[in-house]
Amino acid sequence: MALTLWFNKKIADPLIQILRKGAEPKQLAFSSALGITLGIFPICGVTVLLCGMAIALLGSHCHPPTVMLVNFLATPIELSLVVPFLRFGEALSGGPHFPLTSDALKKVLTGQASSELLFSIAHAVSAHFLLLPYFTCYSLLCI
Repeated sequence: MALTLWFNKKIADPLIQILRKGAEPKQLAFSSALGITLGIFPICGVTVLLCGMAIALLGSHCHPPTVMLVNFLATPIELSLVVPFLRFGEALSGGPHFPLTSDALKKVLTGQASSELLFSIAHAVSAHFLLLPYFTCYSLLCI
């Protein structure tokens, strides 16, 4: 019961409000694809900034509430793809294997991250940019 209430309040009601405001289907599809593509960026917390910049740059070509809603919905996908992006980036660059241990997480949280961590983030981001056209096309085809 509580899950249904949450789903209606957080997802269904905002989506219905978006559709009632008369946005064009093509604009909604583009905005959804943009939101999902930027929403799976492998650095947590950066996606809102990326979506905000995209909305500012694209102006009337996208529908801002749709971009932000889909970005919000893409968060579980983003979190589940961080490690695959990291490993794929390592394989592409031939970089060293970054160990995902609790000690590495502790260093990240305390601000004692080494250059090894920065390289692993760069690997994950490079894998994301390599796969970005695929995700965008796939998102547009699914909608």
